[in-house]
Amino acid sequence: MVDRLVLGSGPLVSSVAGSLQEQSGTVQVVTADEKRAESLRETGISVFTLDPTDPATLERFDDVDVVAALDTAGEHNLAAVRAAQRVFPDVYMLAYAGNDSAVDDAAFSAIVDRVIDPGRVTAQFVMERAGDAGRQMRQLWRILRELDSLAVVTHDNPDPDAIASGVALATLADATGCDAEVCYFGSINHQENRAFVNVLNLELRNLIESSEVESFDGLALVDHSRPGVNDQLPEEMPVDIVIDHHPPRTPVDARFVDLRSDVGATSTLLVDYLDQFGLDVSDDVATALLFGIHVDTQAFSREVSQRDFLAAATLTPQADLATLERIESPSISPSTFETIAAAIRNRRIEGEILLSSVGRLADRDALAQAADRLLMFENVTTSVVYGFADGTIYVSARARSTEIDLGETLRDAFGKIGSAGGHIDMAGAQITMGVLEATDEREESLEQIVESVVADRFLEAADTYLTEGPARVYTPETAEEYLEPGADIDRREPPAEEGEGIGRGRALSENGESETERNDGSGSP
Repeated sequence: MVDRLVLGSGPLVSSVAGSLQEQSGTVQVVTADEKRAESLRETGISVFTLDPTDPATLERFDDVDVVAALDTAGEHNLAAVRAAQRVFPDVYMLAYAGNDSAVDDAAFSAIVDRVIDPGRVTAQFVMERAGDAGRQMRQLWRILRELDSLAVVTHDNPDPDAIASGVALATLADATGCDAEVCYFGSINHQENRAFVNVLNLELRNLIESSEVESFDGLALVDHSRPGVNDQLPEEMPVDIVIDHHPPRTPVDARFVDLRSDVGATSTLLVDYLDQFGLDVSDDVATALLFGIHVDTQAFSREVSQRDFLAAATLTPQADLATLERIESPSISPSTFETIAAAIRNRRIEGEILLSSVGRLADRDALAQAADRLLMFENVTTSVVYGFADGTIYVSARARSTEIDLGETLRDAFGKIGSAGGHIDMAGAQITMGVLEATDEREESLEQIVESVVADRFLEAADTYLTEGPARVYTPETAEEYLEPGADIDRREPPAEEGEGIGRGRALSENGESETERNDGSGSP
């Protein structure tokens, strides 16, 4: 069987055949150029020195999967695909239109599945680098080159998308001569997140004090967009770079701002940057980015876009899929199982909303996993699980209906007494208990108070959302008022259902929610 049959002569044949040789499957070349054939054989490629435009030549090959006619001359490629069509009428065929205009594209289109037009490819390449997107890339490159060192700060308790985005931006910065370090506040507790960092040996710096960032020349925020919001930086700290896929409700101030809500993960944006600058990354970075996209799009089922799929396809040949399987299958602690069991026992159902208080938490990360499990109950479209630990109430919510935007609902319910945020189908909140914890020493009374605060406020906010609709989300339409002069602006309107917003105080953006809840928006990974 011949997986890929390459026809013709010229540098494109050598380049493509060499690249295909490095991948799985067989590659064979048919060329009338003896010199080219000898050169290819020296690289280990199987070559036949025959006329690729002769059907009799092609009949000697069986079970061909793909035919690529890549000669320099367009007329030679047209003759080759006509011969191939007679011998392989059902295979996938593509043809290079050639360096001249001797053959019209329509002649190729009538035969092949895909025509490679050098003029169109060149124009696309130029537009990507000289057009609006190119100007944005060059602006980022200039800023990085101006800095000697850069702190790339993720949101608190980072999830895989934030971590992978930070590592990728640090890779990009290093290529410009800027010494970058990926930093975060909080902790990485979720078993999958810990496995993610440890197995891939990703270098991260756990910040204790915000003053540690002052030793860097520049500051970048990834997977969130404002200092002091879901990180422990001072709100007034100047920011050089912001890259995020969550649309904020308030203006973002930085020298370079890229907020694109039309993708499902910040990692997708970083894949685009690396591709635009032609940078090769290590297998570990490619694996991290692929996992970041996989997690934030909930295995390509939530808020996913074509660009997410294209980014994943770009990464897959280099990513270590066996390692991803190891990361996704970590052991689960007994306390997690106990929290899930408590959530099932204490469930309360109001219409299609299931609420459950698990009481005092041993492992706050288990809340999100419990919310995932309870969403599987019959006739339940929304699950809200909550508990308390160390003077803080933690809330994790899930939905499989679009009637309620959980991010908006939790912000409305808890934004004034704590911090909250998230996506339409998963969100989280944190509420400092303060005097509540001292109201009664009895555990059962404290649990009753927590249940009253969370359940009543959520149900009221959900009812308000259903009757009045969501609050307005800030978009970049008026970006000139907060970006520096000459800055490039992404003016695409975020889809209404991606109503990611930011609450008051250290509001949570729910940046890293995943199918197993790597980050429930309450700051726990």
